[in-house]
Amino acid sequence: MSRYLRTPLTYLKGVGENRAKDMAAHMQLQTFGDLLEYFPYRYEDKTTVVRIADIQPDSGAVLLRGTLTHINPAGGVRATRITARLHDSSGSIEVIWFNGISWLKKFLKEGTTYNVYGRPNLFNKKLSISHPEVELAGQEDQGGAGKLEPVYSVPDKLKSKGFSSKLMGKMTKALLDQLHPTDTPECIPTRVLEAFRLTERYSALNRIHHPASQQEADQAIRRLKFEELFVDQVRMLRTRTDRQQKFSGIPFTRIDGLFVRFYEEGLPFELTDAQKKVLREIRKDVVSGHQMNRLLQGDVGSGKTLVALMTMLMAVDNDYQACLMAPTEILARQHMETFTALLAPFDIKVALLTGTVKGKERKEVLAGIADGSIHLLLGTHALIEDTVVFGNLGLVVIDEQHRFGVEQRARMWTKNHQPPHILVMTATPIPRTLSMTYYGDLDVSVIDELPPGRKPIKTVHYAESMRLRMFGFLREQILEGRQVYIVYPLIDESEKLDLNNLMEGYRGLERDFPRPQFTIGMVHGRMPADDKEFEMKRFVEGKTNILVSTTVIEVGVNVPNATVMVIENAERFGLAQLHQLRGRVGRGAHQSFCILMTGEKLSKDGRTRIKTMTSTNDGFVIAEVDMQLRGPGEIEGTRQSGQPLFKLADLRHDVNVLQAARDAAIEVLDTDPLLEQPGQAGLRRHLDDLQSGEKWWGKVS
Repeated sequence: MSRYLRTPLTYLKGVGENRAKDMAAHMQLQTFGDLLEYFPYRYEDKTTVVRIADIQPDSGAVLLRGTLTHINPAGGVRATRITARLHDSSGSIEVIWFNGISWLKKFLKEGTTYNVYGRPNLFNKKLSISHPEVELAGQEDQGGAGKLEPVYSVPDKLKSKGFSSKLMGKMTKALLDQLHPTDTPECIPTRVLEAFRLTERYSALNRIHHPASQQEADQAIRRLKFEELFVDQVRMLRTRTDRQQKFSGIPFTRIDGLFVRFYEEGLPFELTDAQKKVLREIRKDVVSGHQMNRLLQGDVGSGKTLVALMTMLMAVDNDYQACLMAPTEILARQHMETFTALLAPFDIKVALLTGTVKGKERKEVLAGIADGSIHLLLGTHALIEDTVVFGNLGLVVIDEQHRFGVEQRARMWTKNHQPPHILVMTATPIPRTLSMTYYGDLDVSVIDELPPGRKPIKTVHYAESMRLRMFGFLREQILEGRQVYIVYPLIDESEKLDLNNLMEGYRGLERDFPRPQFTIGMVHGRMPADDKEFEMKRFVEGKTNILVSTTVIEVGVNVPNATVMVIENAERFGLAQLHQLRGRVGRGAHQSFCILMTGEKLSKDGRTRIKTMTSTNDGFVIAEVDMQLRGPGEIEGTRQSGQPLFKLADLRHDVNVLQAARDAAIEVLDTDPLLEQPGQAGLRRHLDDLQSGEKWWGKVS
């Protein structure tokens, strides 16, 4: 970034010290460069004056020019509104203002010609415009009549201090008037600019703020979107190359001991073709001499855990330890039970380490990890503590990786003198678009089929009026020996949200499913860990018919005998979460069901979510719809450090731009991996600017 763009905003004409402080505090704008990249989110078309007679009720905002008459402040000295009539050669229309009365009383003059911009409304079969923008004709400012006026987002806290979109436009105009092409050096190589017919950077930055036409604005936006995505892809692809060059991998050359024995004697079922394909990809990684950094995507129930176990056996075959880090103690203990059962016939030691493992047991686990006698360690974030020292760690598996912060995951790299292989797993299917951006520096494997014999879960939608029918179905399932989950969005009653809550639902269920014929358990996030473990254990052992819960059971709970998932107020959940919850059933031989309970009235998005869930079990289809509805930042519930935050690009709609940017990034790096050629100098400097002064966690999966 040029020295000019690093200049504090205090020194920009029209800003000053107080405004600069406000902009830094509420808009995170501190320098000329920050303001230059604070882009308008839309434009108001003030290029054409419309005749009053040609106005249509649904025409949207229009620019009118005419004289004002019958200016009437209503309310005397303390006027609360001003009405007037605007006349042109074709007719007249009423205009009304409710704000800025004191200024308007001085500014508006009978018989004077004004430019008026606003949205016509039909009231009592007559058109009027409420609170339009108004300025003297012939004295338009730079964003006035005859131009596209940029509209900037302004926080409410600053509006009361006189900030407005117009003021932001004036500030950017003052900045651009002093801007020189050398202040915004080109960061996209010339051949890429020419191949994709992109506007030069200096021109694009000028035109996005103050375009002469919509076409000019569109060209600037397209160029700057491409830049964001192109630079992001170059950065991630370079990170992958850099990691592969700097971090040699631990070679797992021997894969013929425990791995083969388990494959031949210990598999609980035949691997799917997708699982076999992923294991081949992993095996290729771990024998290559490069550090594996692989993302394993798989729908709920697709068999990711079994693939993880077999990968961990590859490490043990080569005299290395392996660990698996899970986000919750419930999930960690479940993995422990699964691994212990599957590995019982084999000479391999598995241990568990969580926050609740204390005293003598903890000391024994830590000692076994340090001396190498423990081969596989399973646990929660307790694994990253400094007291956990491995004798010879070769592989780290991170389950539901989005639930760990990037820095937490990075600490696992330090658990061996040579960075271990990394396998991260997620049961939230990720659209291809997001995979290319969030995980562009990882190798990606996908398990896209379920094990044989799994019956697809039948999903139905019941409105509140069908509750008794739903209860009847639950009784039938329970009397057949099955178990039921009922998930609520809230623990207690909310004054703000009219939603069914867990405590009220639990009491109601006790009336409808009385003891001793039925047994009901309850789990939620406010319960002590021991109480949650007790209730979950009873449900797993089949001692509880119905488990009433919040989304604490979203991840990892595996009860094959549970065949019904009831989700109360399902319209309040995102698609990814609904899909995760549904995945808690369908794990046994019996037919399973998911019942989505909602109110009688649904929003448009709510209807889309319910329709999607009832029409498909394909998590990747669901993830695509979820991305369309909620945007990429919410696919996994919480945004992680190191993930791209784009000012202009929208991954829901800019898939083609992303693909073009990625293709261009690959081509550039294929011919010049270190960006040493003269034509790449601008791109190299731009990347250095982005990375200077900030931690870059892109090397961490």
